[in-house]
Amino acid sequence: MTTGTIAACSTTASPYTASPQFRDGGFRNPVAPRQAGFAQMPRMLWRFLFDKPDDARPDAPPPVVPLTRAQLLAAADGSLFRLGHSTMLLKLDGAFWLTDPVFSDRASPVQWAGPKRFHAPPIALEQLPPIEGVILSHDHYDHLDRAAVLALAGKTHHFVAPLGVGDLLVEWGVDAGKVRQLDWWEETRIGGVRLVATPAQHFSGRGMFSKNPTLWSSWVIEADGLRLFFSGDSGYFDGFRTIGERLGPFDVTMVECGAYDAMWSGVHMQPEQTVQAHQDLRGRWLMPVHNGTFDLALHGWQEPFTRVSQIARERGVALTTPVFGETVDLRRPPPERAWWLPSP
Repeated sequence: MTTGTIAACSTTASPYTASPQFRDGGFRNPVAPRQAGFAQMPRMLWRFLFDKPDDARPDAPPPVVPLTRAQLLAAADGSLFRLGHSTMLLKLDGAFWLTDPVFSDRASPVQWAGPKRFHAPPIALEQLPPIEGVILSHDHYDHLDRAAVLALAGKTHHFVAPLGVGDLLVEWGVDAGKVRQLDWWEETRIGGVRLVATPAQHFSGRGMFSKNPTLWSSWVIEADGLRLFFSGDSGYFDGFRTIGERLGPFDVTMVECGAYDAMWSGVHMQPEQTVQAHQDLRGRWLMPVHNGTFDLALHGWQEPFTRVSQIARERGVALTTPVFGETVDLRRPPPERAWWLPSP
């Protein structure tokens, strides 16, 4: 494995040109993925405004298990709590880690418009215990919530992010000494936790005309004898097999399954591809994420769960689908439970 030099960010721009992923003024995928271009925007906007299914949002909030700080502090190492979308709280090596923390009411640059949450987080941001590290996959609004980052800055020891995302945090006011940013295949260790930034096939930018100003990545997380994979956002690509060969097998893979469409199939996976990615990674248990919290696509809100569940059964893949806030033992995850279906 290539191990990069890990350093805290400063207000000076990182030398992105040293990254193999940086070309022509922005970050690039090795193979250009299929995604909606500028010419397709009018059609996509029309579909979002006038052609969304009736069940794009649930009639009532999905079930949520409320959490307290005391419960979290008492939890065993190797526990996970899914807080929503791609936000997972993990207890590893005696401390807490958050992936892509989004606590705002809307995944949007403004809080008066944009995709609105289906459910409240299982625990309020201010009730969280001290956080050892926040792990960020990329800079999109449903993964990088500025308000949450700034609220967490005082109680978080480390922010670990792909190239450029770390610099963005520092621009917002996060202490540069807390921030580490990595290129693909670079790694860092914090206490007993090993983190490796691994490839993904996606894009970045927080504005309509942004041209991939920061890098995106998936993450390998190792601690307490566990090996975990967090996909962030990605289209299906052969990089999953490479990650599995180099760093697998994995006890649990947290792989995106939601907000997909044929128009942007290169940057978000269909459920069949979610399961295939898990198999490529040599995963033991699959936890589909990036679903159930925000209305970001043109499918019913239940569809990702229903489709991935059926495909996993057909392929003999062990699936875990915890309710938001449920305690998950990462060594023995609870088997699939179809909580998204109406009660009989």
